[in-house]
Amino acid sequence: MRIISGTQKGRKIYPPKNIPVRPTTDFAKEGLFNILNNFIDFEGLKVLDLFCGTGNITYEFASRESSDITSVDDNYQCCEFVKKTISEFKMTQVRVIKSDVFSFLKKTANSYQLIFADPPYEMELEKFELIPELIFSKNILQPEGMLIIEHGVRTDFSKHQYFFDHRKYGNVNFSFFKNIVKLS
Repeated sequence: MRIISGTQKGRKIYPPKNIPVRPTTDFAKEGLFNILNNFIDFEGLKVLDLFCGTGNITYEFASRESSDITSVDDNYQCCEFVKKTISEFKMTQVRVIKSDVFSFLKKTANSYQLIFADPPYEMELEKFELIPELIFSKNILQPEGMLIIEHGVRTDFSKHQYFFDHRKYGNVNFSFFKNIVKLS
């Protein structure tokens, strides 16, 4: 794994072998951030990284000078690895929270401009569908904000009311949702 752009471009990340994760491939991550470059200004962005795992996506946002990043995972080893890495890379804008993602979403009073979720591909479909439902029903995504969910081929969000795009990079799929402000 490596950071592909920004102030930390080229830095390599070496997660321990015993962490139970499937990091987003550099190929898919590069495609994702090329898309995001057309939609958002990273500098000053408030980001939530759910199921952060190794912190792969967190480091990309921090390297691009997003100012407030919250990374959530329920695995102790993952959280400790991300804490160690952000300390080593001096990414002071990152906060790591060890929590079940669904519990976190039910309790948080914060809102974010961009939310990235990378749940385990084998997670039950009902739980996958719960992610955007909780985020939109609790107003965790700010107006005009973007939610991105990484998933496998068996998951389809295209009928969700806030869904607006889908991209595929090998076995990696990204579904994009936009919190559109509807004028009445």
